[in-house]
Amino acid sequence: MELKFYGHACFTLTTDQTTLLFDPFFTDNPFQIAQISQIQADYIFVSHGHFDHLGDALKIAKSCNATIISTAEIAHLATENGCQAHAMHLGGTHEFSFGTVRVTLAFHGSGIPGGHACGFIVKVAGKTIYFAGDTALFGDMQLLGQLEKIDYALLPIGDNFTMGPNDATIACKLLAATHVIPIHYNTWPLINQDPSLFKQQVEKLGYAQVLIVNPGEKITL
Repeated sequence: MELKFYGHACFTLTTDQTTLLFDPFFTDNPFQIAQISQIQADYIFVSHGHFDHLGDALKIAKSCNATIISTAEIAHLATENGCQAHAMHLGGTHEFSFGTVRVTLAFHGSGIPGGHACGFIVKVAGKTIYFAGDTALFGDMQLLGQLEKIDYALLPIGDNFTMGPNDATIACKLLAATHVIPIHYNTWPLINQDPSLFKQQVEKLGYAQVLIVNPGEKITL
């Protein structure tokens, strides 16, 4: 399975059969890695309704005939706009053709009336990936680490709007993931961080191996 990072919180997971796209923020993304016309996806995960996460989900879903997986409120928004959607919510788990999805808590604004921000734990191609979404540090991350043996955790480190590096370091300890990939940083000056310092801190404490994936880069999981 291949992970490609498009900057901010946007990435894809691609197997031989399926492409999963997460928080598809391409238009007006300062990293400008790709145009939406270049993106193909079978499923699109949306953590919440803020512009830099819902992003281009509706346009891409229509062009690719992809299914949006999100909370009930965002799924309803998607179907109202002529997209296919599968509604889930916090604590729910569902088996899809590609694998299993658990919707997790994320402590952040929903960006949509009546909604709630979320994260996802996805089991696909023999790996368990936790996409935390935009979130503060919260103690039940330890419970997530007990419920699921997480291979790769994608955690925000930008601070101001989400966890910063110090809180994200504690999250690494709670989750007990084997590998951690920092996201949601350096998009704008307000969330500038040095991921190498985060890596040094986490690995010195022995919490996880930190993989720094620069915008536009791919890694094999």
